[in-house]
Amino acid sequence: MKVLMVLTSHDQLGDTGRKTGFWLEEFAAPYYVFKDAGAELVLASPAGGQPPLDPVSDEPDAQTEQTRRFAADPAAQQALANTVKLDTVNADDFDSVFYPGGHGPLWDLAESPVSIALIESFERAGKPIGFVCHAPGALRHVKAVNGEPLVKGRRVTGFSNSEEAAVGLTEVVPFLIENDFKALGGNYQKGADWQSFVLEDGLLITGQNPASSSDVAKALLKLTA
Repeated sequence: MKVLMVLTSHDQLGDTGRKTGFWLEEFAAPYYVFKDAGAELVLASPAGGQPPLDPVSDEPDAQTEQTRRFAADPAAQQALANTVKLDTVNADDFDSVFYPGGHGPLWDLAESPVSIALIESFERAGKPIGFVCHAPGALRHVKAVNGEPLVKGRRVTGFSNSEEAAVGLTEVVPFLIENDFKALGGNYQKGADWQSFVLEDGLLITGQNPASSSDVAKALLKLTA
């Protein structure tokens, strides 16, 4: 079983002057779900190399069992520091793909023709695709085989408007996932703020927030195995 994990390379939080990137828990928790299941993992990002870490996700109150495990795992740290460039990977070489969130993907992966084409390749090949928190934003320009938005008519979730408001970034992000999915015709659903909420629609799996990270990975694993 070979799983591709796609991380952001974007590190600027809009015009705030603050840093963003990927959210540590959303990488670490799925990473160990896959690793512990014996999956072969390849990590990729648009720029390759070390993806930017959202510094807020590395603060003491954001730590989890999985992030602490990552902090004590030199092999995992080395793998993360050496992501391959996204334009060098081929969906044919993998059984499934997982996109961790953090605000970064809203700027780069959501608009990346390479990422869009990659997701479409996985989808066309009948392979599971998983996204958590802000990473579902990477689906906004992805098309189904009929040319319609992939999320149209599909049960999907992602970081909610109320959660975005709670972190004070409603006016900073380039788009709101909840609004975007609804505008695209998606059947957007959400659970309680900050609680795990995962939706499966065929081979498309989406999770609402950081707490959903492990559950999205586990769902992806079941469909991949």
